[in-house]
Amino acid sequence: MSHRSLLFVCLGNICRSPLGEAIFIHKARAAGILDGLVVDSAGIGHWHAGDSADPRTIEVGLRHGVDVTSIARQVQVADFERFDLLLVMDRENKRDLLALGAPASRIRLMRSFDPGLAGASENELDVPDPYLGGPEGFETVYRLLDAACGGLLRSMHGM
Repeated sequence: MSHRSLLFVCLGNICRSPLGEAIFIHKARAAGILDGLVVDSAGIGHWHAGDSADPRTIEVGLRHGVDVTSIARQVQVADFERFDLLLVMDRENKRDLLALGAPASRIRLMRSFDPGLAGASENELDVPDPYLGGPEGFETVYRLLDAACGGLLRSMHGM
């Protein structure tokens, strides 16, 4: 497999993107392909920079055997060159990255890798932000990201 660098992006980098990063790392390690990959996450905003993931994110990860350890940071323009793939959680994150100058060719909606959503329109591919809801929203996000990370990993074997 060729060297790949992946940046998972959401609004604040404490819910969806750190969970996506952790699930992908967990799957890549289990598949024996983590070496040589650069995997990180970042948020559009700066509000949570320096913070651990939301406790509910950490909890849902642990419930599924996934350790969520990343520290929140804000997306930097340098990330657009550093990372081959900018994996956004929703269409708003995509619009924000484009407005910041990210190349459209490097941006993909995370759920576009979910094999169960092949042929879905872009407006069906958002990962909902669970921040203002209860624990069930985090469980839903886990399931959505788990399926998408599995598809992403499979797609990388062909890259």
